[in-house]
Amino acid sequence: MTYQICNRCVMDTSDSDIFFDSKGVCNHCKDFKKTISPKLHKSSASKELKSLIAKVKSKARKSKYDCLVGISGGVDSCYIAYLCKTWGLNPLLVHMDNGWNSEIAVKNVKTMVDKLGFDYISYVLDWTEFREIQLAFLKSSIVDLEIPTDLAIPASLYKTANKYRIKYIISGGNYSGEGILPLTWGYHVLKDEKLYRYIVKNYSKTKIKKVPIVGLKGEIYYKFIKRIKTIYPLNFVDYNKDEAKEYLINEFEWKDYGGKHEESKITAFWQKYVMPEKYNMDYRRATFSSQIVSGQISRETALEELKKPPYELEKIEIDKKYIAKKYNISEKEFEALLKNPPKTYKDFPNSKIKIQWFYSLYRKVFS
Repeated sequence: MTYQICNRCVMDTSDSDIFFDSKGVCNHCKDFKKTISPKLHKSSASKELKSLIAKVKSKARKSKYDCLVGISGGVDSCYIAYLCKTWGLNPLLVHMDNGWNSEIAVKNVKTMVDKLGFDYISYVLDWTEFREIQLAFLKSSIVDLEIPTDLAIPASLYKTANKYRIKYIISGGNYSGEGILPLTWGYHVLKDEKLYRYIVKNYSKTKIKKVPIVGLKGEIYYKFIKRIKTIYPLNFVDYNKDEAKEYLINEFEWKDYGGKHEESKITAFWQKYVMPEKYNMDYRRATFSSQIVSGQISRETALEELKKPPYELEKIEIDKKYIAKKYNISEKEFEALLKNPPKTYKDFPNSKIKIQWFYSLYRKVFS
C-alpha cells in the first residue's frame, strides 16, 4: 500500500484498514462526523444531562449509593468523580487493581477519594492467575495485550454494582479523546470472550477461575436482566482533557503521570514502545486524531508532536527489566516474545460480527 496520511486528522496507512475519499479524508474522520459529532454538539445536551442525573438519583432508593464510578487515577475517571460531587451524586468509587498500577496513579486515587469524601473499594485481581492470562496474550503475539484487563474491568464494576444494588455505572469514557481508534489497534474495545478464551486455552496452562470477565453474554445479562446501565456524561459537556488535567492539578493536587493510559505501567510500555516498534502502530495518531476532529488541538500541533519519539530508550530498558521480573520470566525470554511475528484479532477465532451486530441493534433501540 502506498503511504498516505489523512488531510483532516493524522491517521495514515499504518492502519491497514484505512481508506480515503477523493479529497484525501479518511474513513475515521467521516465516521466521526456522521455518527459522533451530532451527539457532541447537540443543543439539547445540557437538558439531557440534567435529565440523566435526575434518573440516576431516582434509582437510588434501594441502595446507599446512586451510582458507581470506576476510577483509575487517570484524568477522565478522576474528573468524572469530581463532576459527580458537583452534581450532588453519591457514587461508590471502585478501582480495579490488575497489578500494574503506577505509583502516581495509586496516589491520585487516594487523593480524589480523600478530598471528595466518597466511599471507595479496591477490587484486586488474583495476580497469579491474571499474570498467566496476560502472558498467554503476550505469547500469542496479538497486539491487544489489554484484552484481559478490558474484560475484567466491566466484570468487576458490574459485580460490585449488582452487590450494592446500584443501577448506574458512570464512566469517564468520552468521544473527544477516544472517538477514533482503528479496530486492528484496539480490538479489546469489543470485549470478545471467544477470542479471549481461545488464547488463554492455547497459549497457557492456566484455567480461568478467579479473574472475572464480561463479554457479550455478560453484557446482555447485566444490561437486560439486572438492568444496570453504563452512561458517559463527558459526552454531554464541553470536555477538554488538558483543561480538566489543569483543574485537577490546581484544585486537588492531582499528579500528572504523563501521556494517555500511563496510569498503568504495562499499558504505557505497550502503547509507547511495543505498538510502534513491533506493530507499526503509533497510538498517539489515534489520540491526536480524536482531539483534532473534536476541536481540541490543531492538525499542525499533532504533526509536530508526532515528530518527537514516542518513548525514551533509557526508560524502556528499565521497564523491560521490571516487566520481565513481574512476569516471572527472564529478560531474554521477554525479548524473544516481543520479537515474535505481529498478529491482530484477524489471526484468531473471534465473534466480531456477532458483537458488532448486537451493539448496533442496542444503539438503535436505546439511544
